[in-house]
Amino acid sequence: MKVGILEVMNLPIQSWMDRIYHTTTTKQMSSVMPQSIAVWCRQLGHQTYYKTYYGVGKVERAFPDDLDILFISSSTINSPVCYALAKQFRQAGVRTVFGGPHARAFPVDCLRFFDVVVDNCDEALIAEILKGEVRGYISSKEPLKDIPTIEQRMPEILASAHFLNRWKSFITVIPTISSMGCPYTCDFCTDWDRPYRLLPLERLKTDLDFLSNNLKGSVLAFWEPNFAVKFERVFEVLESIPKQDRVPYMMECSQSILTPERIERMDESNCRFFLIGVESWGGYFSKSGLGKTSSAMERFNHTIEIFKQFEGKDLVMQASLIFGLDSDEGEQPVTLAKEFIRQIPHAWPTVNIPSPYGGTPLFDELQREGRLLNGLPFNFYQTPYLSMLLKHYSPLEFYTKMHEISTLISSDEMLKLRMAQAPNWKHKYIYKLRTVGEKVFKGFYQEMVERLRSDTAFNAFHEGRSESLPTFYQQAFEEKMGRFAPMLSEDERRPNLEQMKPTIV
Repeated sequence: MKVGILEVMNLPIQSWMDRIYHTTTTKQMSSVMPQSIAVWCRQLGHQTYYKTYYGVGKVERAFPDDLDILFISSSTINSPVCYALAKQFRQAGVRTVFGGPHARAFPVDCLRFFDVVVDNCDEALIAEILKGEVRGYISSKEPLKDIPTIEQRMPEILASAHFLNRWKSFITVIPTISSMGCPYTCDFCTDWDRPYRLLPLERLKTDLDFLSNNLKGSVLAFWEPNFAVKFERVFEVLESIPKQDRVPYMMECSQSILTPERIERMDESNCRFFLIGVESWGGYFSKSGLGKTSSAMERFNHTIEIFKQFEGKDLVMQASLIFGLDSDEGEQPVTLAKEFIRQIPHAWPTVNIPSPYGGTPLFDELQREGRLLNGLPFNFYQTPYLSMLLKHYSPLEFYTKMHEISTLISSDEMLKLRMAQAPNWKHKYIYKLRTVGEKVFKGFYQEMVERLRSDTAFNAFHEGRSESLPTFYQQAFEEKMGRFAPMLSEDERRPNLEQMKPTIV
């Protein structure tokens, strides 16, 4: 069989600046599972055609005309592009399969466009799908045991992270994972009910050896939100590589695993890109390493203490905050966020707006309370858009506060502080670039404040008094989708938020 594997990573570009950014950066952000599926299909004797779409070109032309089956993976915000492509391929007689975060969150909506929608996946399930006997929303019997090695995934890595399958970029990113699931139960997270599991460390050691011998100059990306929960076991493997041969890597973790000694070991093991999930000041205390009875100020002081330990290190660092959760109320979350930004200039702050992903306790609660914006297309399930009714803030109050925070992040005051602390020119370049990007968010938040004040229909939609999609979002959908927009009717753009359980195969 001729098998296509496509990861949709972005919406179509809208400018030459988009082309430069997504060709150099987004292109490098490929995921592990689509590459793993390509390996499994190849091992089963099929001809495989693996592609990534990062918003550039006509990806449908990259596959042969006589393709038998197409696997597509995507996050929620890019799912309308996947829907448009699925319609196109189904009309040509190609069997379509959809997986990834969006498939698990909104399987009923996905089944409007795909023959098969996949939740949990492993090699055995892929083999069953290729036999052509399964349909609908399905999941594997067993949890994933492991992924293919980097060496086995090299054809896909060359296609996704190298130019013309040959030349490295100025930053060539190699994706991997060392674990599955999550040790926490945050109500907004799609992994809230998936137990944490460490994958075989023998494969990680094999990958590290291969990288140090064959792909020096690359960056290893651990695409998991809770890296090194089993810290000692994982770092024994990382530290087994001679210091001069250790490739730089990027990781994400919660505060709960961080101690002064571990921070030094991270630095020694060549961690160079680091994201810490701060989340909310008023909840989710297990991720901070504090007890449930801790106050917001205790959480704040503890967080400051941890982040201060990274000052002066040659480390690109990001702090991930969320504003708009039900635990946020009044001025305190904004005040603490702004004070954190001022005290920790060496960590770039991203302030995320929560989105109601299906299958999460947050989604279930919002649905019960009538706080979902049912008519909002999935393109807008991302920051800087508000895709639900907040518990303690009106839309106008919320966007006013987001504008306040964004104004500080992008201010000359903060840029000067960051430049003064930057260890080298690379950090200075990143700070300048991200400041420019944050100014775009600042302008958007100001626009939303003005629109909520002046546009009664827009305000009614965001306050839940109307389900009629405002003209603003209709026009934005057309712009974001570009040539794909005419492929989806108005009914197809409106999500079906109904939930269902998968059939175990």
